[in-house]
Amino acid sequence: MSRAKSIGAAVEDSSPANRHTIVARKPVIKIRCAEFNPAGWPVPACRLGGLFLVASRSCARKLPAMLRPRKKYTVYDLQQLKGKRCLTHIHVKSPEEAAAAAEAGVDLMSCSFDSPEAQARLPQIVAAAPNSFISCATPHGLASDEEAIRIAFAALEIGASSVYCSASPKIIEAMANERIPVVGHLGLVPRHVTWTNYRAIGKTAAEARELYRQMKELESAGAYAAELEVVPHELASFLSSQTRMLLMSLGSGSGCDTQFLFSCDILGDYDERLPRHAKAYRDFQAEKKRLQEERISAFREYIADVKSGEFPAKGNLIEMDETVFEKIRNELG
Repeated sequence: MSRAKSIGAAVEDSSPANRHTIVARKPVIKIRCAEFNPAGWPVPACRLGGLFLVASRSCARKLPAMLRPRKKYTVYDLQQLKGKRCLTHIHVKSPEEAAAAAEAGVDLMSCSFDSPEAQARLPQIVAAAPNSFISCATPHGLASDEEAIRIAFAALEIGASSVYCSASPKIIEAMANERIPVVGHLGLVPRHVTWTNYRAIGKTAAEARELYRQMKELESAGAYAAELEVVPHELASFLSSQTRMLLMSLGSGSGCDTQFLFSCDILGDYDERLPRHAKAYRDFQAEKKRLQEERISAFREYIADVKSGEFPAKGNLIEMDETVFEKIRNELG
């Protein structure tokens, strides 16, 4: 891999098939790209000092600066807050949602980093909320420690503050050994739901003991936090008091270290039944339906105006000097 000083601020993928330039806001080193394809994704990546910068063509000119602004929280800050107050935590799905969450004062955010589309969106989310602590969800089905580490560093280099991983403690330990801040998952894990079905986890003594064991296993592996999903609130509070990890409650009551909801639940942005543990504060789905009806009405009115001759009206037309027009018409007619 050759390195040369950059004239300006760019990281360039110089492969013939994927030539593009990623513009940053600070001078960096100009390097040649290695193809990074951790899960068969057709997403080019640039490697810098052993780390990967992943970008698609759609976000090639929106990569955040290498020297990023100070975040609202670090992992150290969050660890100092354990047991002192419950932090607000939203999973966002767009730059607009990230900007709104930051403006509203949400403490923590998370987002996906498990598909080409999600990878392309991360730089935009980071740019929309540059000071926010954002945790990225890695893909399901990580094949090796090396793959997990590379994907995690890619997310961190783009601007994530930590990564979520539902893989085994073995893989989480490998990531933690590289000083990657990792969030594990306990309770109902949607990616592993074939083993449990969709239900609350931990309502029996046996399941409660198993949750405790899994929690300690994640803690020993080096995870700094774990999402705790759909666990009885009494058990969740107890587990939170028994670990140095931050426990992030998703449907597990108010006794954990963060209160986690998805933006689509908060905004009412889908047709499905709202989960019991969630609360909708708006009805975006109804608003989307209303806007769609407005689109249809507007298009129908346009069609009617064209058919009746009301559009284009005189104010929509471009006039030509009558003398010039007569001259041209006589010449060409």
